[in-house]
Amino acid sequence: MSGKLGLVSLGLILCLCAGCAVNPITGQEELMLYPEEKDVAIGRNLAPEVEKQLGGRIANENMQRYINSVGQRIARVSHRPDLEYHFAALEHESINALALPGGYVYLTKGMLQNLTTEAQLAGILAHETAHVVARDTMAALSRKQAVDILLIAVATQDSPAGAMRAAQLTRLFLDLSYSREDEQQADLAGLDYMVRAGYDPHGMTETMQMLQKKQESRPIEFFSTHPNPANRMKYLTQRIETKYSNFTGLKIGTEDFNRGILKHLPANKVD
Repeated sequence: MSGKLGLVSLGLILCLCAGCAVNPITGQEELMLYPEEKDVAIGRNLAPEVEKQLGGRIANENMQRYINSVGQRIARVSHRPDLEYHFAALEHESINALALPGGYVYLTKGMLQNLTTEAQLAGILAHETAHVVARDTMAALSRKQAVDILLIAVATQDSPAGAMRAAQLTRLFLDLSYSREDEQQADLAGLDYMVRAGYDPHGMTETMQMLQKKQESRPIEFFSTHPNPANRMKYLTQRIETKYSNFTGLKIGTEDFNRGILKHLPANKVD
């Protein structure tokens, strides 16, 4: 058995031995072929390729610090505050947001151009943070075929072939969609996170309304991996009305968002 084949086989065996894991948000066991320590390594390995494929980071450190500060505020009140989270904005013109395993969360310039408040930004980051906490990406991969497990094992190798596999695996991650249950869980957990962090939960529903309006005029990239928000608005609104209707003094942050984001970005294109 060659060294690479042996390493791949070992990686497959280790993954299959993992079996299942408890989702910290729901407390329920889920199929999970990957040990938790793999999450950070996979996210760290794929992050540079994701950034490359989506145009690189926006070259404004003040903006990046602002986005990261909002994300860290969310992360501290999540079910997994122990992870080392990374929040950043990328140059891509699409309207999109995504999370890699292990705490890497990105949103695009196109998304930022369509937001107006810090609460809306917090809602998106909270939703993606919930996906990280629940390990939804790893669970989705666990539901796929063994060839994808082999891709992960090969992609971690420091070689030209490994680099090529990393690029292929990055596309797999970028195209990966979650189940309806995963999305509802991330919506509701994200809503709870943002309120715990002091943000007005209507920021999330406002973002859903914006995305729905954009989708009506033209297909947007966000919906290639996220379901249509029309059905999601109902349970989000119900959660706000039943759980948070009496909360006051929660942050909207229009002026902070203008200073932290909008003044550094070109005007949004008209659809």
